[in-house]
Amino acid sequence: MEFTHFNGNDRAHMVDVSKKENTKRTAIATGRIKMKEETVEKIKQGLITKGDVLSVAQVAGIMGSKRTSDIIPMCHNINLNGSDIRFSIQENYIDVEAEIKTTGKTGVEMEALTAVSIACLTIYDMCKAIDRGMIIEEVKLIKKTGGKSGEYRRCLGKVVSVNISDTKGIAKKPIGSGLFIEDYGLENDAHSGSWHRQVSLLAIESINKMRKEGLEVYPGDFAENITTEGIVVYELPIGTKLKIGETVQEVTQIGKECHTGCEIAKTVGKCVMPKEGIFTKVLKGGTIKEEDSIEIY
Repeated sequence: MEFTHFNGNDRAHMVDVSKKENTKRTAIATGRIKMKEETVEKIKQGLITKGDVLSVAQVAGIMGSKRTSDIIPMCHNINLNGSDIRFSIQENYIDVEAEIKTTGKTGVEMEALTAVSIACLTIYDMCKAIDRGMIIEEVKLIKKTGGKSGEYRRCLGKVVSVNISDTKGIAKKPIGSGLFIEDYGLENDAHSGSWHRQVSLLAIESINKMRKEGLEVYPGDFAENITTEGIVVYELPIGTKLKIGETVQEVTQIGKECHTGCEIAKTVGKCVMPKEGIFTKVLKGGTIKEEDSIEIY
């Protein structure tokens, strides 16, 4: 095996990319910083004494992406075409996303990962006086395009079941596969329509929580259109775009108010859907079937 970062004397060196073609390249990375709920509230209300936390973190992330080669020894010095840092504020954490673009001979994965890391570290620095227990985690590459290796998308999980009902407030029945229509939802499903909650998702891991309490429940019993596996769906930031089967969907809502006295509540007693289910709208239609992968788009 040839290690590209070692020279003939077994010393580290920067890889020569001069013979590579210039291509358009992008990279998206995400990370999360967990904190006390009170800390999140102070950030939202602008009560952190050091200033506007997210504005400073955004600038820091952009600066970090531009200075990556100064931090990571074997990274090339890349001229960036764009650097965008986005935040999603939740109850006790903030998700950070960096999207970096260039036209060149090498990719910008490290720039995206560095941008996320620096933004998270800046949030920590701005808030550490009131919350030293903050945790930075889940820093990862989500997607990259361009270059010889082509496109990469992180696979999050898979589809366990596709479920449908013709009436609201009742359990849905598995159908094996279904046609999801752009800006509408699952064909012939009662919850479909031109609104922001076109498709509902719930993880089999959430359903299993109810099984451990002795309830005999299965995919569709919580009225979800898509039962997933291997992904904590309720931790996805609003605005996340997912490739599910042939479709592309965007997360629009996390959780919901429970229907009072609905058949689901009567059947299972305690419902996980209000806190752990999510909703999406269909950006690109197509078929979804059991075992299809779920990826960040």
